[in-house]
Amino acid sequence: MADTEQFIFGVDLDGVCGDYTSSFREVAADYLGVPIESLPLERSWDFHEWGFVEGDYERIHRIAVLERRILRDLPVIDGAAEALWRLSDAGIWIRIITHRLYVHWSHAAAITDTVEWLDFARIPYRDLCFLGAKPEVEADAYIDDGPHNVIALREYGNDVIVFDQPYNRHLAGPRAHNWAEAEELIYELVARKRDSVQQQFPGFDAGSDRLSRNITPPPD
Repeated sequence: MADTEQFIFGVDLDGVCGDYTSSFREVAADYLGVPIESLPLERSWDFHEWGFVEGDYERIHRIAVLERRILRDLPVIDGAAEALWRLSDAGIWIRIITHRLYVHWSHAAAITDTVEWLDFARIPYRDLCFLGAKPEVEADAYIDDGPHNVIALREYGNDVIVFDQPYNRHLAGPRAHNWAEAEELIYELVARKRDSVQQQFPGFDAGSDRLSRNITPPPD
């Protein structure tokens, strides 16, 4: 757990804030030359339902990141931005932790597109970490969809919320099926570790579009 008075919440991106599967599915269908409907959204972590052979994922992911730039255009998972703004307004430090530097020689595109996407999605954050070994990042609690990440983080004694996806349903909870559930679970963890948490007052601006509203357009 982080040695600080501020509660740090480690947030994964793909499969938690952004819908990676649906965007990657379009690229995979083109690469494999199959109808997109033949690639089920209810898929395993290794995509075996999509008929991948050895090396397919790496090749297709590279195309998706470098040529199709899907990390710039992922659909935002419903409620993610609004919930994270409320948590941030309650004094919770949002730390984005993502393993998007997976493919060699694609780091510049992955980093640039991630930052652009976070702005587009209006996701609030205090810092942004790109790495695969998530237990190396100090946070008070995490939310993740990757089974290997959840297991590794818990082995280090961390509190981890499983963001529900077809490939992680064998894992024990706490589990959030959506961001409303995730938000409530985080408030419970904060209250347990910090005695209390000041949630945003009802009726006040949730803030997910505050930046665009507060930008003054340039004069004609």
